[in-house]
Amino acid sequence: MTGKIEEHQSMPRGRVPNSRFPLLIHRGGVPGGGLDAVRGRFRENGWLNNWRYPGIYTYHHFHSTTHECLGVAEGWMELELFGKGGTKVRVEAGDVVVMPAGVSHCMIGNSDDVMVTGGYPEGRDWDNIQEEFVSEADFRAAAKLIMSLPIPASDPVTGRPLHQWRDAPSSVDGGWNDFRDGLDASG
Repeated sequence: MTGKIEEHQSMPRGRVPNSRFPLLIHRGGVPGGGLDAVRGRFRENGWLNNWRYPGIYTYHHFHSTTHECLGVAEGWMELELFGKGGTKVRVEAGDVVVMPAGVSHCMIGNSDDVMVTGGYPEGRDWDNIQEEFVSEADFRAAAKLIMSLPIPASDPVTGRPLHQWRDAPSSVDGGWNDFRDGLDASG
């Protein structure tokens, strides 16, 4: 049904919480792309509140209220993930990014014809947090909220359980204890 699935991960960086869950890229997740095909796949698998846009925002941001999927319907874009100076990836028509809440993302390059559609598990609403503008107190509150979000019922591409997230190490086993403890420190 789909091509290769890449996994990318990062620990917290500055005021970017990132996630204990891996960011997934389904290469050729919706073969050939196409706005209706990508959005239709997301909707079939319970990823709603869909939008379309020529790429994504060109500034680093993350979401604290929901996980997100990005499907490239047309063209290509280059993303910088996990904060400034983070991992760079190029995604093309048909590729789908499944992004855990808290992962910073920014479009740093694109084709003239790029078109992306997005969605959120069960149609959750999203917020928009920028590292350079978030206060320490708001960052701590956002990070706590992110860690309380449920794992989505299904992968937006395959419709099957997100085993990469279900099988992810716990916060304790994944080395996130110091980060979690620091969220309760007064600022």
